[in-house]
Amino acid sequence: MQPAQPARLAADAANTTDPRAGLRAIVSLRALADALELDQVEAALRQGVGWLEIADALGVTRQAVHKKYAKRVDPSIPVPRRNP
Repeated sequence: MQPAQPARLAADAANTTDPRAGLRAIVSLRALADALELDQVEAALRQGVGWLEIADALGVTRQAVHKKYAKRVDPSIPVPRRNP
């Protein structure tokens, strides 16, 4: 994705003169945000950040972030585990 594209999508999403284009832009922005969030979660895990810290940064519970990403992250990343 080119650097100007997210800004253009945001402008399209905010423009209410063409709701169909705005809604398509919102879908694209959601997909972009999801991809970026996964990239950041993986980067945090690579740096040894635990699920609780990641959850706090995202404003969700540890359980929510673990459920969303535990099976999506790169399997080569050593994931911190809770002690039994």
